[in-house]
Amino acid sequence: MTSILGGGLGGLSSAYYLLRGGVHSSRIKLFESSSRLGGWIRSVEENGVTFECGPRTIRPVGEPGRNTLALLEELNLENAIIPILRSSPAAQRRLIYVRGQLHVLPSSFKSLFKKTSPFSRPLITALFHDLRTGKSLKSLEDESIYDFTKRRFGQEMADYAISPMICGICAGNAKEISVKFLMKDIFEKEQRYGGVIRGLLADRFSGKEKKATETLGKLASRARDEKWAIYSLEGGLETLPETLKKHLQSKDVSISLESDCEEINFSPNGINLSFKDKKEKSKSVISTLPAYKLAEIVRKQHPKLGEMLSGIPYVDVGVVNLHFSSPDALKEKGFGFLAAPSENIPILGVIFDSCCFDMKDSTVLTVMMGGHWFKQHFGESPTEDTLLSTARKYLKDILKIEDDPENVRVNILKKCIPQYVIGHHARVEAIREYLRDQKLPLGLAGAAYDGVGVNDVILSARKAAEQHFS
Repeated sequence: MTSILGGGLGGLSSAYYLLRGGVHSSRIKLFESSSRLGGWIRSVEENGVTFECGPRTIRPVGEPGRNTLALLEELNLENAIIPILRSSPAAQRRLIYVRGQLHVLPSSFKSLFKKTSPFSRPLITALFHDLRTGKSLKSLEDESIYDFTKRRFGQEMADYAISPMICGICAGNAKEISVKFLMKDIFEKEQRYGGVIRGLLADRFSGKEKKATETLGKLASRARDEKWAIYSLEGGLETLPETLKKHLQSKDVSISLESDCEEINFSPNGINLSFKDKKEKSKSVISTLPAYKLAEIVRKQHPKLGEMLSGIPYVDVGVVNLHFSSPDALKEKGFGFLAAPSENIPILGVIFDSCCFDMKDSTVLTVMMGGHWFKQHFGESPTEDTLLSTARKYLKDILKIEDDPENVRVNILKKCIPQYVIGHHARVEAIREYLRDQKLPLGLAGAAYDGVGVNDVILSARKAAEQHFS
């Protein structure tokens, strides 16, 4: 028996891959502490408009991207995909809010040679900066992504490009986030070749950088040929976990809601799982729980493991969805904007949903706020009204939107995103080494260990399921 803890995308995907690998459905049990499946992915329809309360798009690139596209093929979701092409305004126009103004980030090769605000020089000079800087005098185990960017490409790149980008990726502070974890390939190229550009060129000319065209599935080939930038699904991104749920139910996989695991005890005779009103025995466990939650339920028997897991911090994010009846409420076009942390404002950014997808002649926006700075700006327990009024204030100040919204939805996502602080790569390695040394039949999957994106979580689940067979 394999027990899966957590019914978000990671848990549902783990069960799917166990089934696909040949485990009989009667040997799989999935436990979710809440009353619904899907985790942070939640799509809500309000008066014919879809609000995304969590993740909303997926990138079709790299091994994780190809893996997700293969999963969508297997689930027969090809016709549900809504792609955004690289040529569209949503892909071409990405903005940052710096010095009290919106600025369009360069998006083409030509634009590298032009000076565009807020940068004081053409961005090509940042590449020259990397070439001139040379190799670090000492080998680094890790470094903040801010310091790495400042050292290799200059302070403006760190302040105006990377810092807002990290707000968008993990709602984090670039001065604390690990470059080795979030951009491992680039970090290792710099350490090996003495520069990022040198490393990219060396790999290209040595033949190490190979395209995996021979392994592309039908959807991945379509995404490449049609030049998708990102994509979503009809009905919202929750269509994916909903389809996984239906697939598991059709195979008679046991799914238990409102089942909060309170303790895991490992013994030579198997694993004992304690819930509030029951106990379960299992041969192996895949945990897709947040690291801090897993820490609580293993700490009694394995305090060292609990300490390592609880060392992974998480942040709160406020998400405010707003629907305006007028299609002209928003004058800007593009994917949205991210605010530079140097602005010291409570919002992380705004997504222009109605620029990305058809919203039936209306304007739909999502305001993200808080993250690393949530408690600084909102305290411990802000009301939904506080977040809504904050969202409306900055929509008015920055985007000049004074219309009253037709519909709104406010969500405060507590401890929703892990923070990959300096040393995170080593911490995850130490956690997995502990599991190997102690020979614990416990697999780990999810954003805390293998990356924050939808693609990363699905691939993490697949690898955890595959370890079950090794």
